[in-house]
Amino acid sequence: MAKEKIIPKHKAVYILPNMLTMASLFCGFLGMTWAVEGKFELCAIAILVSCLFDGLDGKVARLTGTSSEFGVQLDSLADLVAFGVTPAFMAYQWQLQHFGRLGLLAAFLMIACGALRLARFNVQAGTTSKAHFIGLPIPAAGCTLATLILFAPFMPPVLVEKVLPMGTLILVYILSFLMVSSVRYSSFKEAGVFKAHPFSSMVTVIALFVMVASQPKFLGFIIFACYIISGPIYTIFFLSRRSSKLLGKSSKDLS
Repeated sequence: MAKEKIIPKHKAVYILPNMLTMASLFCGFLGMTWAVEGKFELCAIAILVSCLFDGLDGKVARLTGTSSEFGVQLDSLADLVAFGVTPAFMAYQWQLQHFGRLGLLAAFLMIACGALRLARFNVQAGTTSKAHFIGLPIPAAGCTLATLILFAPFMPPVLVEKVLPMGTLILVYILSFLMVSSVRYSSFKEAGVFKAHPFSSMVTVIALFVMVASQPKFLGFIIFACYIISGPIYTIFFLSRRSSKLLGKSSKDLS
């Protein structure tokens, strides 16, 4: 009787979550080809679809018990392309190329900071709290630029001509520095969809869904902009106060 060949666990690869990761990578690559052709809205949509696959691969891996170190590293590489390289290239082709070297450096800075952000996340994943991210997540940075392109047609023509190019340049620099900063951003992992919530929470979620579905191109950028602003607000006004209270309490205990 032939013996069954057993594959060592460190050499095994789970197909389903990794295929979702590859789908995210493919959407990022597809978006890059559309950016070359000047189809920036299609590129933006490809980045947003890539974000959907990026969220699904981790959820599927945890639900099916197929999480692995290989999947974590593959996910980081896919994120760098889909939310770092593709949005930076898209922004350069769309607005940043008009600024010459300054625009080129802004695009590269986003890629470099995205790579540093992912490397730091992988190193600190087992030691930091899962409730908050340290630094802006790279998918949020990439999707912010994608939703900006979809939001641009709603802007007055005067702002599109005079404000949008410089605004895009400044935004890329801000996103880049926020990714490698120590600003805390909510991970929304504590508000799980499989946990019990008050009935009012369900109504709020449905209302938000209806609003976004009615004007997704208009509200998408506003939602991501609010998320970006929420990090510094939480870090400065809430986290710093909490730290000062803890220091004051510890000093009282010592005295």
